[in-house]
Amino acid sequence: MIEDGFLYVSILIAFTAIVALAESKIKSKFFKYVPGIVLIYIGCTLMQTFGLFGTSDSMDSTYNSLRGALLPAMLMLMLLHCDLRKLFKLGPKMLLTFFAASFSIIAGFSITFALLQSFYAPGTDKAFAALSGSWTGGSANMVVLQDILNVPEGIFGYALIMDTINYSIWVMFMFWLVPFAKVFNKWTKTDTKYLDQVTAELAASSEESESKNIGFVEMLGMLALGLFVAAISTAIGNRLPELGEAVNGTTWTIVIASFVGVVLAMTKVAKIPGSMELSKVMLYIVIALIASHADFSQILQAPIYILSGFMILLFHALIMILLAKIFKLDLFTMGVASLANVGGIASAPILAGAFHRSLIPIGIIMAIMGSFFGTYFGLITNFILSKL
Repeated sequence: MIEDGFLYVSILIAFTAIVALAESKIKSKFFKYVPGIVLIYIGCTLMQTFGLFGTSDSMDSTYNSLRGALLPAMLMLMLLHCDLRKLFKLGPKMLLTFFAASFSIIAGFSITFALLQSFYAPGTDKAFAALSGSWTGGSANMVVLQDILNVPEGIFGYALIMDTINYSIWVMFMFWLVPFAKVFNKWTKTDTKYLDQVTAELAASSEESESKNIGFVEMLGMLALGLFVAAISTAIGNRLPELGEAVNGTTWTIVIASFVGVVLAMTKVAKIPGSMELSKVMLYIVIALIASHADFSQILQAPIYILSGFMILLFHALIMILLAKIFKLDLFTMGVASLANVGGIASAPILAGAFHRSLIPIGIIMAIMGSFFGTYFGLITNFILSKL
């Protein structure tokens, strides 16, 4: 049984690196259905479940310090790609559709929780709020909300299972719908001419932001910036007043780090390569840390959570279809808005490209919007579920 904090973190990072290397080098469909981040969570949880990690002040101190530093740093680095000036290029229809998708997901969580809350384990409302952050933004938002809301690690594991199984099937379903775009658009009586203008503008700007080679200086600079912003945000956030259960020192820290990231995204700092890669490293490590405090002993309760995931997505789909018919929205806008929420940067651009390669930038920008708003949508979900 391991009780030394340094050895504990070393094992987690080593396991994370092995999974990431396998995902990168092994050309298998397995990783399309079981992403590396899920294997990391499962593996680290099994280590805890079978007693590899013990309990000690050294481990607790290491866990809290490392996680507290990486969370705001990770989010700030991810938001360096969120230039608010570019979001207006999407036009009001696409922007409103994105937000409609977000609130339909929140509605899905609320309705499902109200119907099935007697079947859930204690703390599920907070786990659903964290998952809502993922399904309206991305995994980083889910991790941030898990920390803000103090979601029990065991229940958080169920949310991650939902985030994998239900999300994977939803992505496959959205890709399956692509060939039926003309049929759907005819049914909604939509006019897609506006897409050509938006696509032309975004395609021109995307050529200027092609990836560059990442060197030692760039990586060191991004690491220094991320940790410095995290330290300053934490110092200020811990001194600001608490407002209820959700707005605490951690909440203020995340808000400050997010604000800094959005501001820097409109400067030359955003053009420095390495921020996305470094933030992904941080995300994997944070997931490993969270998983090391989880336990699979209650895994038999997972089926009700998987069923809940499908119910949430069903309500989301019904609301979106109704809105598409009323406001004459096209399948491309509906689909990408949905995956920009549920799937984030990993799937929204791919779905956009399935419609047409020139539409990929729209998927990217919509997904970046989710990464910014996801945490706040999760807090809204938490407020609603706490009243049910």
